[in-house]
Amino acid sequence: MPKVTYQVYVIELNKKVFTLNSKFREANPQFNGVLECLYVGMTSKTPKERFIEHKTGYRNKKGHKLSANIVQKYGTYLRPSLYNHIEPVNTRAEALKLEEGLALDLRRQRYAVWYN
Repeated sequence: MPKVTYQVYVIELNKKVFTLNSKFREANPQFNGVLECLYVGMTSKTPKERFIEHKTGYRNKKGHKLSANIVQKYGTYLRPSLYNHIEPVNTRAEALKLEEGLALDLRRQRYAVWYN
């Protein structure tokens, strides 16, 4: 059985999310409207597979929705230039740390960012 690895990914969101979603706006007081709105996530799948799951409202076999509403509604495309430099990791815990670290780093650069 192949070993599972996890990687982070970034999806660009339509800028309408900043205007229409108050939680997103409150989470990003540093945003000045110049750069993009982004979603940062982590996955054991490919970023492309995960993006498709988000956009289609994917539910697992138990019926749990695995897609993020914010991406389903506002997601436009993947931004590999913002995550390709990060190597996959072997544990979910490591991936969650990378996800948070990347999200906070992008916020410091004045992007508007959502992550879970």
